Amino acid sequence: MTIARGVRNHNPGNIDYNPRNNWEGQLGKEPNGRFAIFDTAENGIRALGRLLLNYRGKDGMPGVGGPGIDTPREFITRWAPGNENDTEAYIAAIAKRLGVKANDVINIKNPVTLRAVMLGIIVHENGGNPYPDAVLDEGLRRALK
Repeated sequence: MTIARGVRNHNPGNIDYNPRNNWEGQLGKEPNGRFAIFDTAENGIRALGRLLLNYRGKDGMPGVGGPGIDTPREFITRWAPGNENDTEAYIAAIAKRLGVKANDVINIKNPVTLRAVMLGIIVHENGGNPYPDAVLDEGLRRALK
């Protein structure tokens, strides 16, 4: 059985390695690859949550949601650009998980919402969620502190 790259790297969001991002627990990048490697799944999940929280302060799409990135469409378009992903399918999966429409405003600072978006990204990036609730919840807790 092949283990998904994001799971192998303890980076279930498949976050690109950037030396300027000194993430807690980041060990470097995968050999001959572009994705960051973390020491634990909890720290990789933390980085996923922190990035989503940081997106909130960035410029959103004109005519979509409110000011800043605040809709499933805006979060996922930023997370998974269309030149590499079926972004529309990704947006639809996240919106469905949240029970909202793609352009509905969501509050990413709400722990329940953040957890749902993080879980949706983990499932989409890795073909499923290999983590028990305790691991996901610890990553969420670290992202929110």
